[in-house]
Amino acid sequence: MNLLVIGSGGREHALAWVLAQSPQVKKIYVAPGNAGTAAIATNLPIPTTDLPALADAAQRLEIDVTVVGPEAPLAQGIVDLFRLRGLPIFGPTKSAAEIETSKAFAKELMLKYGIPCARSQTFSSLPQALDYVKTQQPPIVVKADGLAAGKGAIVCQTREEAATAVDNMLGKHIFGAAGDRVLVEECLTGLEVSLLAFTDGRTVVPLVPACDYKRVGDGDRGPNTGGMGSYSPPGIFGPELVRQAQETILEPAVQALAREGRPYSGVLYSGLMLTPDGIKVLEFNARFGDPETQAILPRLRTDLAEVLLAAVQGRLYDIKVEWTPDACVAVVLASEGYPGDYHTGFPISGLEAVDSDVQVFHAGTSRNQHGDVVTAGGRVLSVAATGAGIAQARKRAYDNVSRIHFQGCHYRRDIALREMGSTQV
Repeated sequence: MNLLVIGSGGREHALAWVLAQSPQVKKIYVAPGNAGTAAIATNLPIPTTDLPALADAAQRLEIDVTVVGPEAPLAQGIVDLFRLRGLPIFGPTKSAAEIETSKAFAKELMLKYGIPCARSQTFSSLPQALDYVKTQQPPIVVKADGLAAGKGAIVCQTREEAATAVDNMLGKHIFGAAGDRVLVEECLTGLEVSLLAFTDGRTVVPLVPACDYKRVGDGDRGPNTGGMGSYSPPGIFGPELVRQAQETILEPAVQALAREGRPYSGVLYSGLMLTPDGIKVLEFNARFGDPETQAILPRLRTDLAEVLLAAVQGRLYDIKVEWTPDACVAVVLASEGYPGDYHTGFPISGLEAVDSDVQVFHAGTSRNQHGDVVTAGGRVLSVAATGAGIAQARKRAYDNVSRIHFQGCHYRRDIALREMGSTQV
């Protein structure tokens, strides 16, 4: 098979890396890719949002399956365009992807079909939202309805903080059109877990669960980011809870979308909270998570190319997806200033010093005119190591992180630490 991966981050490098191991795969293309994908695939200099150019490339290169990494092309309708042109693609249509692109739609869907989630109200009026905030008990969660690069959900410890968050979205429009509607939600407490599932619209096959770290600093301090690290599996979320989530959340969500005339295929990401009242949904995403993918795919035993093809062809029931018993810990190395302003173009050293069985997934990287790998984004690399348990995987990940250097490099030192029974770095 010839495969096309759309995107340029660590998630896409991880997808290309695992697909490159398949005996079914002849050639892999990544659009636009990064310095890491260039080493194992052919990068195509096409932006992820130039849908006609991506479709033209898939046709010209005789791509057997395209897999979409980021949310923006899904939101624009890349799957609809590819299908219109007879091009096989793994991912949901624009209307099905609304389960991510509109938090208000996702909430309405969950309430309509009895999928467990937080209590919530949606507002487009600033005065009405502020009045509602005054009646709520902190902490309060304020969410932008649309896509905000993983930064649109704010946990507010006081009503004043919640009022400021609402005003920033509805009044000051800091997220643009994504904040034209806001959700004001109760704050759920418990362990947060990411559980993804492959689906062809009928069969739903969960992946192994993972935990990610959204805030920039140790101890969950500082602003939200796209994700600073991840690990799999979380000890508290075993096979029985995976089965429960499949039956009460993942399968009902896929069935609900089908009933609404929005059949869903691809990967469905559920952000879950294990609360004292059971498992509840924090959010749905319409694609592979980042950085969870970097902690999940190194554990995959089944040929991913076969899984993607089966899902696209509507025969996922044919595939038995198997995983290694290993644990995996992935640590993100970021640019100084991220998730705010940051500089790029700094040379990265130490990549050649990493152990051969530890994966360094590139995200914000490129090569300069001298051929050196340099920083080119906020999240630069993720270092993923496997081991017989979380403790071993974590030690190996951080041992290798310490060998990589670039100006301003920073990373969290507490990824997976809670699995050790500690939060102290």
